[in-house]
Amino acid sequence: MTTRDLEGWTIAFDLDGTLVETAPDIVGTLNRLLVQHELPVLPLEQARNLIGHGAVALLKRGFEAAGAVWDETASPALLKAFLADYMEHIAEHSTAYPGAIEALDELAAQGAILCVATNKPTDLSVALFRAIGLESRFKVICGPQSVSAKKPDAAHIRETVLQAGGDPARAIMVGDSITDLNAARATGVPCILTSFGYTDIPAAELGADAVIDHFSALPAVIGRLIT
Repeated sequence: MTTRDLEGWTIAFDLDGTLVETAPDIVGTLNRLLVQHELPVLPLEQARNLIGHGAVALLKRGFEAAGAVWDETASPALLKAFLADYMEHIAEHSTAYPGAIEALDELAAQGAILCVATNKPTDLSVALFRAIGLESRFKVICGPQSVSAKKPDAAHIRETVLQAGGDPARAIMVGDSITDLNAARATGVPCILTSFGYTDIPAAELGADAVIDHFSALPAVIGRLIT
């Protein structure tokens, strides 16, 4: 019998590299833009860790990795093209990480409020979750457009938790990068990082409260953090 040990707690999740392996579709869009500019495509494994700092940073780092000199004046047009292409291909290859759905359902059964605090634009985030069948599992899905400031600002987690009907003093952040960790620290909440996400520095070296290698470990880790 499942006990309601997480009643009154809110778990906020990052999206890319945390709940969903989105790199194949994000890098796919990046590579299509590189081809349009007569540049070589980037292998997925090389480009994975370019993700996580926003679309403009991805484009700059991606174009530079392909040998181009970054032209800041071209950024708005490239960003517009990137977002349009990505929305069109948003869930062709993206999938929830192994065990993620089961972990979400277990946390919900234990009484936790589940929400998403991501720097991915809200419309793209909702479209992605809807496409892979996860949208209904979250009280709110908040990209930067849904809050007053994006991660690592504390406002992103705090306002997301409040919109979900939770208490920011009883929240936990689950992410994959230093951005998530810094946002959690600014908010004053524990942070759990995934070891399989998108980060230049291995998650184990970032100083989070815990690091998980598989979602099957998440409920137990949360249980330890709140006791």
